[in-house]
Amino acid sequence: MDIGVISVRYARALLKSATEQKLDAAVYHDMQTLAESYVRVPQLRTTIDNPMLAKETKQKLMLTACGQNPSPLTERFIGLVLKEDRESILQFMANSYITLYRQQKNVIRGRLITATAVSATTEQKMRQMVESRTNGTVEFATEVNPDIIGGFILEYDTYRMDASVKAQLNSILSTLKK
Repeated sequence: MDIGVISVRYARALLKSATEQKLDAAVYHDMQTLAESYVRVPQLRTTIDNPMLAKETKQKLMLTACGQNPSPLTERFIGLVLKEDRESILQFMANSYITLYRQQKNVIRGRLITATAVSATTEQKMRQMVESRTNGTVEFATEVNPDIIGGFILEYDTYRMDASVKAQLNSILSTLKK
C-alpha cells in the first residue's frame, strides 16, 4: 500500500478522534512539533527506523520529539503506530494531520518579510487584514531580510504582494531599459 494513503488514513482517524475529544488543537501542536523535530534533527528518522531499537525507547523518543507534555491522545496514537509497525511513516502522518487540521479549521499560513523588525502592533494589523480577506485564521511568520531595502513582502495562500523598495527599484530599472 502507498505511504501517502496510509499516512492520510491514520491522520484522518487521529483528527476525527481528536475533534470528538476536543483535543484537536493540542494534537495539532504536538504534530507540528513532531514534524519540526524531524526537520531539525535528521537523525531522528534513521533512529526511529532502526529495528534494533526497543519499542519503548522509540516511544520515549517520539514523545520527546512531540515537545513538552504531549496530549494523552498523542501518546496513545504513537503507541498504536508502534504496535502496527508503522513508525517509519510517522513523519508523513504528522504532516498529513497538519494539512487536514488546517483544511478543517480554515487555517491559512502567511509570511511577512520586512527589511527591519516590525512591532507586534504592525504584525497584528497585517494578520487581521489577511484574516478579513480570507475569512480564516492566519498562522503568521515574520522574517527580516535587509536585502529588500525597505517596505515589505506579504505572502499567504497563493497571494503575494511585493511592496519592497528593491522590487520598485527593479521595476524602474526594467522600464528604463526598454
